[in-house]
Amino acid sequence: MATSSETQPTNPTRELAAIMFSDIAGYTAIMGRDEQAALRALDAHRGTLRSLLPKFSGRLIGEIGDGTLCSFHSAIDAVNCAREVQAGAEGDPELKLRIGIHLGDVVFTNNTVVGDGVNVAARLHALAPLGGICISANVYDEVRNKPGTRAKDLGEKRLKNVSRPIRVYVLAAPQHSIVRSAESISGRKRRAALGAVGALALVALAYGLMRWRSLLPVAEQQSTAARQIRSIAVLPLDNYSGDPNQEYFSDGMTDELTTDLAKISALRVISRSSVMQFKGEHRKPPPEIAKMLKVDAVIEGSVARSGNRVRINAQLIDAPADKHLWANSFERDSRDVLALEDELASAVAKEIEVQLTPDEQARLTTASTVNPTAYDAYLKGRYFFDRMDDESLKQALAQFEETIRLDPRFAPAYSGLSDVYVFAGFNDELITASEAIAKARAPAEKAIQLDDSLAEGHASLAVFRAVSEFDWTGSESEFRRAIALNPSYAYAHDQFGYLLANEGRFDEALAENKRAAELNPLSMVVASDMALTLGWQGKYEAAREVARKALDLDPTSFETVWLSGWIDVEAGQLSDAIPKLQKADAMEPPPWVTAWLGYAYGASHDRTHAMAMIEELNKRSLHGYVAPFNPAIIYLGLGDRERALDGLEEAYAAHSQWMLWLKVDRIFDPLRSEPRYITLLKKLNLGK
Repeated sequence: MATSSETQPTNPTRELAAIMFSDIAGYTAIMGRDEQAALRALDAHRGTLRSLLPKFSGRLIGEIGDGTLCSFHSAIDAVNCAREVQAGAEGDPELKLRIGIHLGDVVFTNNTVVGDGVNVAARLHALAPLGGICISANVYDEVRNKPGTRAKDLGEKRLKNVSRPIRVYVLAAPQHSIVRSAESISGRKRRAALGAVGALALVALAYGLMRWRSLLPVAEQQSTAARQIRSIAVLPLDNYSGDPNQEYFSDGMTDELTTDLAKISALRVISRSSVMQFKGEHRKPPPEIAKMLKVDAVIEGSVARSGNRVRINAQLIDAPADKHLWANSFERDSRDVLALEDELASAVAKEIEVQLTPDEQARLTTASTVNPTAYDAYLKGRYFFDRMDDESLKQALAQFEETIRLDPRFAPAYSGLSDVYVFAGFNDELITASEAIAKARAPAEKAIQLDDSLAEGHASLAVFRAVSEFDWTGSESEFRRAIALNPSYAYAHDQFGYLLANEGRFDEALAENKRAAELNPLSMVVASDMALTLGWQGKYEAAREVARKALDLDPTSFETVWLSGWIDVEAGQLSDAIPKLQKADAMEPPPWVTAWLGYAYGASHDRTHAMAMIEELNKRSLHGYVAPFNPAIIYLGLGDRERALDGLEEAYAAHSQWMLWLKVDRIFDPLRSEPRYITLLKKLNLGK
């Protein structure tokens, strides 16, 4: 890219220069909405820049539409100037700047500059968040050791019309910048420049815009009229707090914004676990994300926290077209962080013209205050809970308990606490199922008591009623309530599907599985649960196809490896199942994986290896709890019905969650005529 010149170049000079490119985010949209506001923003930006350039020995090379191109003798001067430019724009809702800086070889001629350094700077600015500054590795090397310099490495990026990959960094804002007054160094200059703009200026601006548009990619030249947006993904918000240990906070804010938007019934909102796969260096271009998640739009941005202030910068992008639609900043005291999240969700809904029901409007405008330290602990709890291993669940448990200690009326923490107990009890290693059930009910009920509109609370109670009380009707009622409150709650759809499948209501279960997959398309857990439904339904090839997707999503998980073997067991193909179950058992899984391998050995008449698996479980019981369900299915594989029934009765008494499988899993077929088994089904409320 280069600035234009109507004359032939003369006296060209080659220099090493720091090139800074800046533009106003969403300028075309502002122009379409309010021409005067657009012109005022443009004038303010240029006025600020002109006043600052002499201070940093900078040179204005060109003004193209809403973009400006400047050169500096040093990278440090360019960065310092960019920071003051951004500081000067704070407090102006129409003036959200993006700046890119590159240090490279350029050629100056006739007040025009050309060269690779210009191209890189122009492309870098498009990667910057609202109010942010992107720099190349060349610039970073020059400023990295300067006081106050903090930057996030975005990895190597391939930039349009740049032959080699460029490593890109985002500069973190100085800590004081998110709490400073809206008055900036250029405030008085900007206000002085807000006079009338005549027709001549408007014509010049239109000409500049046409020239600028001719340099943009085709996707950016399309009409700014937003097509209907009814599906959206909140991409991981970047952590601009300057502390990598604050990642849990930015991840948590991503999750909470997703939850708020998911309350809008007219929107399909992609679940957190799918969007988190685009975090950091794994971020992909919006069109690619749109294709993978099947969404109309994405929200991207950053979150910064300093002292008792929290700021979120966000922009809405038409993802298939990779076209900026809207941007804004939201800042509040940390006690009002819930209101900040609701305010942002409401602003997005207004921008895309989605109709809110009265209940949805109420839920997005009635946020209460929260103890900031308690909320911090809650976000840490969710961060650890999403990892799902026993050690992370232990940390999640501690964080939710700390949240409740600090703020006993914060309902989501009780829901989180109940979820931890239920999931920890599944593996019987952190706590037993009996211990989990004894502790899971009260917090789920407390969450609803505090906030009956909390979808998470109703889903937590639904899961508890199914796995502990075998109250299928009560569980279904709570799931339906959770989904009514949050139609895009993938977890509720997924777990409701699992409940329906356990009852043998496979078509209904599959509908919920598919809805969960639409909302969380990159979730290994959701894919695995759909494979279970298909396997129980006897659709083995379809189950294998979904299981392969689960394995592709997480090839390191013992669960996805086990799942493939389990489908072979269901299909009666034991010789195919055993190698897969052996592989899963070698990945240091919980005891139930060993048990399923033992079943496969026994059912294939390999008594020696089956008994070896029982011995392995006995050894593990010396160091931790092994649920009676596990040896029971090995005895079932060996054909020892009495010992299998003994173990299942013990498992029922111990509240094993595996008992939910008794009605639908084919391995129990040899027991279905046994009176003791029929009695068990009745106790589980799964009998006739």
